[in-house]
Amino acid sequence: MTEIRDVAEGFWIWRIRPEAWPTGLTSTCVACGGEVLLLDASAPLDDGAELWRRLDAMPPTALVVLKPDHVRDLDLFAQRYDVPAYGPWLFQRDDVPATELEPIEPGSVLPGGPVALYDGRGRGETPLWLPEQRTLVFADALLAPHGELRVWDCPSLAERALPALRAMLSLPFERVLVSHGEPLHDRAAFERALELPALQGD
Repeated sequence: MTEIRDVAEGFWIWRIRPEAWPTGLTSTCVACGGEVLLLDASAPLDDGAELWRRLDAMPPTALVVLKPDHVRDLDLFAQRYDVPAYGPWLFQRDDVPATELEPIEPGSVLPGGPVALYDGRGRGETPLWLPEQRTLVFADALLAPHGELRVWDCPSLAERALPALRAMLSLPFERVLVSHGEPLHDRAAFERALELPALQGD
């Protein structure tokens, strides 16, 4: 079943659990600055009636991909809603979307005001800062497969990734949203994650 969770007014997420990702994949819908953005959108695995009802009632005005391997179902959503898409300027060779994307990089300001951030991992991820919602949204730099928010390990962890994540503490965020595992966390959880050993991944 597609799990839908309201975060705040005009801000909600949905989760699916494909066999390949038992901890789940989270997608985000956020209304900000007169725009409605879908972030890393995945199609439902069931009929998704409630999801489509919500989206059709407040149609997206833009689609955003936060990381090259988070194309997911971008083309399906782009065809359904016929709106512009934003994301990386390079993709994995076996996962290139048919939809043309306007490239984003750290410092890019998206429609409605979200700002792309530098995550220091060198994998093309651009986390988003949502000023209206006081929320950071990550693709893979942080995740919570067992419920606790953790930094995902990478070769540049000490030199670039952790300093980039610590620099985000200058932003007045209250929430952190991640794609894999338990999706919603508070600022204190983010601060703890920076002090814990990194979670090993491939």
